[in-house]
Amino acid sequence: MPLAVYVLGLSVFALGTSEFMLSGILQPLARDMGVSIPQAGLLVSAFAIGMVVGAPVLAGATLQLPRRTTLIALLAVFGLGQVAGALAPSYGVLFVSRVVSALACAGFWAVGAAVAVSLVPVTARARAMAVMVGGLSIANIAGVPAGALLGQHAGWRSAFWAVAVLSAVGLIGVIALVPRTAVPTGDERPVLRRELSIYRDKQVWLALIGTALNGAAVFALFSYLGPLLTDTAGLSEGSVPTVLALFGVGALIGTFVGGRIADAHPFGTIIGGISASATVLALLALTAHQPIAAVTLSLLLGVTAFATAPALNARMFNVATAAPTLAGATTTSAFNLGNTIGPWLGGLVIGAGWGYPAVAWTAALLAVLGVGTTVVALRLHRTRSASRLVASSADAARTPTDAARTAESAESAESAEAAQRG
Repeated sequence: MPLAVYVLGLSVFALGTSEFMLSGILQPLARDMGVSIPQAGLLVSAFAIGMVVGAPVLAGATLQLPRRTTLIALLAVFGLGQVAGALAPSYGVLFVSRVVSALACAGFWAVGAAVAVSLVPVTARARAMAVMVGGLSIANIAGVPAGALLGQHAGWRSAFWAVAVLSAVGLIGVIALVPRTAVPTGDERPVLRRELSIYRDKQVWLALIGTALNGAAVFALFSYLGPLLTDTAGLSEGSVPTVLALFGVGALIGTFVGGRIADAHPFGTIIGGISASATVLALLALTAHQPIAAVTLSLLLGVTAFATAPALNARMFNVATAAPTLAGATTTSAFNLGNTIGPWLGGLVIGAGWGYPAVAWTAALLAVLGVGTTVVALRLHRTRSASRLVASSADAARTPTDAARTAESAESAESAEAAQRG
């Protein structure tokens, strides 16, 4: 794995810490700003909305710029957004700073993902994405709990200052270690119209919807995990960082396992992971009042949620090979579309007075819908593979043995299918 991929993962650590840390400082932030918990939770949705809009817009706007230069500029803007958040005098200003930071974060994710997969062979795409997603996992293990501790003992603004420093470290790493790349010319020159053609493919839309539903399921619950642990499970606020760290440990385990098996079994990894998340969320809804169960299931949710991330990322690149930059942007938008819908639905449930366990039930339902969408995508993939096999066999008059070898596995043929369309 090229060193540059690990540098991108380090930068994602800073981005992920900023994106997720609000779950650990939601209560002190809400008290200081004079807003309700659901209103404070909208800051999570604000960041996610910025990611949804920013990923495709910035990916398209920077399509013909050197990728390294784009990464440097976006990471610098993100760091300045953290400074603005730390100095925000009101909820409105903080809200805007979150959106601006998210726009830069989205652009970095989209371009960074395209850089990461371009540095490795097609059979290692999921592992490369696992390194980047691993940055998010470590952010949950170290960054988010540290932000929660800072928020409780030094004020929530200190968490934003800490992320600004992390952004500066990531910026230095990108400048020093990410290789310079010239803008492609001739036939290799990226053309926005050609990249937009990927959206005519049903598989791209199915992958987008499945990714969004998975993100919505996880973040509907995770955004309100702190209040659930204190108000429902009866834990102290001081124990929240520890549970968040456990979630992060689970996320790192899930990312490692998912990255190892996703290249060979993309559909199996996605369906199995989201199904496991649905089960964990349903159990959490049933046992949320029991502290030990709530803590244990928080750890397991980290495992199941992040086990699917490498496969979801790699699958989008596989079905949209002709448009690697927009493939990364589409995945980023899909994840964060879910991150927008999830906290919003969770806030509606809380606002209706149904309690935090009802949020877990809502999240479980979203996960079930995600499984259904992926099953539809798998059936469509197998139908296409079978159609190609029949046509190819008729043209070449191959033997049944040859045909069987060609149809070895619908899942492992994903990359070949994408290459043919590209």
